[in-house]
Amino acid sequence: MLRSGWWIRPVHQWIRIPSFSFTSHFLQILLIMATFSLSRSIQLQPVCLIKPYLFKPNFQSYPYHSLKSRPCPLWSSSFSLCLLHTRALSHHHHHRRNPLLPPHTIGPKPPRRSTPSVRSFCISASSTVAEMADTGSNPLLKEFYFPPFDSIEASHVRPGIRALLKQLECDLEELERTVEPTWPKLVEPLERIVDRLAVVWGAVSHLKAVRDNADLRSAIEEVQPEKVAFELKLGQSKPIYNAFKAIRESSDWEALTGARKRIVEAQIKEAVLNGVALDDEKREEFNKIEQELAKLSQKFGENVLDSTKKFEKLITDKKDIEGLPASALGLAAQTAVSKGHENATSESGPWMITLDAPSFMAVVQHAKNRTLREEVYRAYISRASSESLDNTTIIDQILKLRLEKAKLLGYNNYAEVSMASKMATVEKAEELLEKLRSASWNPAVQDMEDLKVFAKSQGAPEADNLNHWDTSFWSERLRESKYDLNEEELRPYFSFPKVMDGLFSLAHKLFGINVEPADGLAPVWMSDVKFYRVNGSSGSPIAYFYFDPYSRPSEKRGGAWMDEVAGRSRVLSQDGSSPRLPVAHMVCNQMPPVGDKPSLMTFREVETVFHEFGHALQHMLTKQDEGLVAGIRNIEWDAVELPSQFMENWCYHRDTLMSIGKHYETGESIPDDIYKKLLAARTFRAGSQSLRQLRFATLDLQLHSKYVPGGPESIFDVDRRVSEKTQVLPPLAEDKFLCGFSHIFAGGYAAGYYSYKWAEVLSADAFSAFEDAGLNDDKAVKETGHRFRETVLALGGGKAPLEVFVEFRGREPSPEALLRHNGLLQVA
Repeated sequence: MLRSGWWIRPVHQWIRIPSFSFTSHFLQILLIMATFSLSRSIQLQPVCLIKPYLFKPNFQSYPYHSLKSRPCPLWSSSFSLCLLHTRALSHHHHHRRNPLLPPHTIGPKPPRRSTPSVRSFCISASSTVAEMADTGSNPLLKEFYFPPFDSIEASHVRPGIRALLKQLECDLEELERTVEPTWPKLVEPLERIVDRLAVVWGAVSHLKAVRDNADLRSAIEEVQPEKVAFELKLGQSKPIYNAFKAIRESSDWEALTGARKRIVEAQIKEAVLNGVALDDEKREEFNKIEQELAKLSQKFGENVLDSTKKFEKLITDKKDIEGLPASALGLAAQTAVSKGHENATSESGPWMITLDAPSFMAVVQHAKNRTLREEVYRAYISRASSESLDNTTIIDQILKLRLEKAKLLGYNNYAEVSMASKMATVEKAEELLEKLRSASWNPAVQDMEDLKVFAKSQGAPEADNLNHWDTSFWSERLRESKYDLNEEELRPYFSFPKVMDGLFSLAHKLFGINVEPADGLAPVWMSDVKFYRVNGSSGSPIAYFYFDPYSRPSEKRGGAWMDEVAGRSRVLSQDGSSPRLPVAHMVCNQMPPVGDKPSLMTFREVETVFHEFGHALQHMLTKQDEGLVAGIRNIEWDAVELPSQFMENWCYHRDTLMSIGKHYETGESIPDDIYKKLLAARTFRAGSQSLRQLRFATLDLQLHSKYVPGGPESIFDVDRRVSEKTQVLPPLAEDKFLCGFSHIFAGGYAAGYYSYKWAEVLSADAFSAFEDAGLNDDKAVKETGHRFRETVLALGGGKAPLEVFVEFRGREPSPEALLRHNGLLQVA
């Protein structure tokens, strides 16, 4: 879910263009780490449903495709995942003495402006009076800095996007006619084109993810091929490609800043991966593949959402849901009310169970009714695998087309295409996964034996024959027994308002920023969406962000993600002097408020919020003014999780936990003994959780490197073969989890799921800098936080991640911190 560069890459697979490679020494460190490291323990979670990009064709690269919503790995201690999501890059025009060098002075201030509206159009013969009339009041075509989320409707999508594309076609023709290998004549006009489409399409894409409905789907489906066609034309523009090559070969090359060099190199490589060098016949075939992949990716995600929504189980007998905590009963009753059972209450029902994460997790972890657990589990692993919502054929078509695309580009398989812009090779990734698997297997076997022994001690008749719907339930009972820790009983200490207050206090302490509510300043898509302003030390705003925290299974994608609304950019300055300020949105799917109680969060949901805020910080606190590499843009895939995983570590910091963990009624801080238990339980069942993620990562690589579409093996045969070495408890014969694996079929993880382990080394080592300084030494923590902000958070994609890390840490990464955090240092 990451991109880099401006050439466009598909939603289904963003290929980033690293202008550097991690050193072989670092790769060796990772492989050594893999021998010992297990993923941090997490509760069993449903396969992450992440927000798919509303197809941005096979280009990951045009600026707006080059950013990323932060991908949140399934193995992270955050139980929800986020998915990367692309967005816009933007720049505002400046005059320079040397057109390739940054300006020493800023030219005359242009009038204040927002994202440009479409004021004039290259009218084609096919334009109708009705179409022209439609654009006048269309909110998608108005000038805005904050998108008019409250007024955009499905009826605006067709005329709005078509009008926009007509104007952008004219702008592209003008750019190709006048392009020169200079920043003002190439990059700046290109970014304006890209930003205009990115901001508008980004608003539509976001609404589909959080307010999905049939009319919006239909409108997007109709205009998406036209948008993809334009992006293909833009991504394969030879005049633009040749201009970037000319910059690379010019005598001014060495005088360019490092950030500009990374931009140019990224664009050149991305253009090639976009098919710019193909002959006409092959390029036409390439473009057909991209159009089809766009449709398939979107349909895959829609099927997952629809099949998730389709399952509803109404329960009227309270004995059938014995064991469910009060929070889950309240949510189930609230869901029942929304489905027409007006008199439903948490005490007397009826209760509605769904496959949405808060409901599903509550059942598989806490319901004593084994039959109910089995029914819900089977429904979950068979999502999108039957009747009109069956994704099986779609998966085969996607894999077939990706292979054809790889062959057109001269690669043996799609994994090689993916790795062309990553640090690893297919072989190195497989080596890393195997070392992790080998290290995880015996601990995972022991985990299962411990579970059986414990279940037998509790008199469970299924103890000698535990199945998949039993492991989460008995794991929670074992956790409670071993650590005297019940996460449901912790919910009253983690109310949403208190958690956010504590998170913002931490951000102030570490990074010197002040986050304050700014509700009403920007339109929102739901009344419970929060809007915040981020102020610097001077009190002036430096960024803004939206936060949509609660689950809405009837219309909202599952999982958690962060994405851009607007990026920092000098070219798109609103006042002609200072850069345009970044705007982000964070989306989670946590338990909503029930009755008069605020949203009471699990500790895992707290970690998820910290995780997404880490991504948002890197977007919002960037000091990079080159829009194509500002914030989260152009950061190599293997490093993007550093800030998000780094922030998760603070959830285990005593002072931080005490600041967010206050009882919502009494204000009492979380007891110290509970804090110690949380620390002790951090690596609970680490082997099992590690294997679970290794199944996903290994299966991903197998499908994209060795699987032959239409061959003797089915996709499910491959999964079963992989599971023999990655699952102590074999999957059920009817397990169709692949049909819901949005990460690799409707997101950006294709042949890239393995990469999160690399970032885990960086994030753990970064946090250890604070441990070395002394977590109880406020002065040292602030100084280290300032250094982290000025490097990791400020430099964006304008500098190679390894160089950024060394600038912060003073040395290359070490696996010692990760081994220690996972409780494996003594073993190592």
